[in-house]
Amino acid sequence: MKKYSNILAWSSRLLLLLLIAVLTSTCARNPVTGKRQLSFMSEKREVAMGAQYDPSIVSQFGLYEDTKMQQFIDRKGQQMARVSHRPNLKYEFKILDSPVINAFAVPGGYVYFTRGIMAHFNNEAEFAGVLGHEIGHITARHSVNQQSKQILAQVGLIAGLVLSPQFAQYAEQASQGLGLLFLKFSRDHESQSDELGVEYSTAIGYDSHYMADFFQTLHRKTEDAGGQRLPEFFSTHPDPLNRYERVHQLTDEEQSQSNYKNFKVNRDSYLRMIDGLVYGDDPKQGYVENNVFYHPELKFEFPVPRDWTLMNSPTQVQIAPKDGKALTIFTIAQEKTLNEAANAIANAENMRVISNRPTTISVFPAKVMVTEQTNPQDGSVIKIVSYLIQYGKFIYKFHGMSMKPDFGRYESQFRRTMEGFRELKDQSKIDRLPERIRIQTVKKAGTLSQAFQEFNMPKNRFNELAILNGMQLNDKVKQGDLLKTIKN
Repeated sequence: MKKYSNILAWSSRLLLLLLIAVLTSTCARNPVTGKRQLSFMSEKREVAMGAQYDPSIVSQFGLYEDTKMQQFIDRKGQQMARVSHRPNLKYEFKILDSPVINAFAVPGGYVYFTRGIMAHFNNEAEFAGVLGHEIGHITARHSVNQQSKQILAQVGLIAGLVLSPQFAQYAEQASQGLGLLFLKFSRDHESQSDELGVEYSTAIGYDSHYMADFFQTLHRKTEDAGGQRLPEFFSTHPDPLNRYERVHQLTDEEQSQSNYKNFKVNRDSYLRMIDGLVYGDDPKQGYVENNVFYHPELKFEFPVPRDWTLMNSPTQVQIAPKDGKALTIFTIAQEKTLNEAANAIANAENMRVISNRPTTISVFPAKVMVTEQTNPQDGSVIKIVSYLIQYGKFIYKFHGMSMKPDFGRYESQFRRTMEGFRELKDQSKIDRLPERIRIQTVKKAGTLSQAFQEFNMPKNRFNELAILNGMQLNDKVKQGDLLKTIKN
């Protein structure tokens, strides 16, 4: 018995020593705070993680083809990276071809801005503040600190827009095979990145008061969307108006300690740079008109339920009702045959096939499946109807999903959309051109509203244009001022 006690005591001491060794080896000093923190990821692994994510992100959204803008974001990004807490990293800065108002970063030095957010900046100072915020996520290792949680969260996915929290988590599980990328940070991390955004943009001479002003644009954009949360990095952040006051305070403190006297804004040069930027959906990637989704390049169309919200990216379309309790995902299957695509669905984890039958959609061979996927943690069930349609060289895949008790409320809308898939033949829809930002010069002093009238802008878009310019319709404008307008 005594011998057993000695062995137990020795084993306990050995276990304690091993635990101390593990903790010692995984505690690293945070580059921003200087404090030691528990981390199970080396910098080498962090860089490798970013390099792994980057091709998927570029593939999902595509790069926006504008050499001047890509060079601008890289030049400013590299300048800011040099004054950051981690100048040793090899940073990459890219503009994605997406209308979503978004900017995000992944570990190891990769920073992305969408053309949607670039369209809503009104000067270089606004851009620089958000750029510093995103670099801050990297320098403070926020993604690394979140690794034990789910650090992959939807970037531009509709779940971040309208899906109810109860359903969104299951929608994520059901759609994980679609190559979606995820990235979410805590509010503490967001607040710290705001501080770093002020610090870094001030360090390269920009007036970060304008970063605070950009939060007002975002708040107004949210209100203009009917109070729905927008699919942007601000959807999981502190309230934009609360951040407005705090960033102004942080800016005053940072500028009081800076060697700069005249901080840059650079409004006109920024506006001239984005002249011609594609605004909103690019028709060649697909667009909605009169509750029909058209894709001119792939030449198909399908109906969209009235009052449902649609999000479109180069790799998939997502549609959800306002109550957030259902989701339709449309994408291209990786498999080569209808049977292979159906088997891939049937073999998904925790999936049960209710029915699987051949059919015809329009004139195209197809399969329709009904499945149920069970959450092993709580036993809840999500029900899914899937249509697989062979058209041209692709197999197109629809998934309509909701929690099982709600499925009956949405099934008819799911099927109406999926069974309405057909070839696009209308040449006027195929030839549709994108809208673009056009920078125009104010001819005479007056109000912003009067300037829009002079530019022959449609009155029903005045409010949208005011938000786009970061102004109110009754704000005064001077002769010679530059303003954004929207034209084909």
